[in-house]
Amino acid sequence: MTELVRLSKRMSELGLSSRREADEWISRGWVRVDGQVVSELGSKVLPHQKITVERQAAAEQSKRVTILINKPMGYVSGQAEDGYTPAVALIKPENRWEDDPSPETFHPTQLRSLVPAGRLDIDSVGLLILTQDGRVAKTLIGETTTVEKEYLVRVEYTKEGKLPESDLKKLCFGLWMDGKPLLPAKVRWQNDDQLSFTLKEGKKRQIRRMCDMVGLKVVGLKRVRIGKVKLGDLPVGKWRYLRPDEQF
Repeated sequence: MTELVRLSKRMSELGLSSRREADEWISRGWVRVDGQVVSELGSKVLPHQKITVERQAAAEQSKRVTILINKPMGYVSGQAEDGYTPAVALIKPENRWEDDPSPETFHPTQLRSLVPAGRLDIDSVGLLILTQDGRVAKTLIGETTTVEKEYLVRVEYTKEGKLPESDLKKLCFGLWMDGKPLLPAKVRWQNDDQLSFTLKEGKKRQIRRMCDMVGLKVVGLKRVRIGKVKLGDLPVGKWRYLRPDEQF
């Protein structure tokens, strides 16, 4: 491979930073290619060239926080829309979980560039990740992500009798959405009216649309896990910091 690629893209591929962080560091003169400072945005490199970042970049990155929140119903996960409040508005000292084990101290600068790493519908509740760290965002919502997300879904069957086993199998594999086949999912009954869904993708309103295809109406949806990080005992409307020992 001898094709030139944008330096910021290569840094993202190597897991050094997000593309946005890379552009910021390049403009500050914090990036070296084969030992030489490269400060021009849009610069290109060859895949074999060695890329290093100055200690200031690593120090700044280490200050960036990732926050878990148990999103209540009625809040949007991203930008404010149609008069609804974004979940980030709940990130304030009085809403921090009293049992948060992290030694991190809250500071208003942590709200800067704090963005949701994935969506959670306005009428869904549970685990939402907000982060300042481009590496976390790339892990959770990058094009090649395979991080599992687990949901507990209360349903009502809209036809007579019970959901056939063949339709449960369809939920696991065989449904199409937006003209493409869905990735295999793990779907199983938890009790008479609740299913567990484990997905590796997150199309808009995916679970509700999947259920609709087999005659199930969703009456409650809660995300309880993203990768290895669980919602656990975090109360509704409360937040905590991602611990240093936690990995998605």
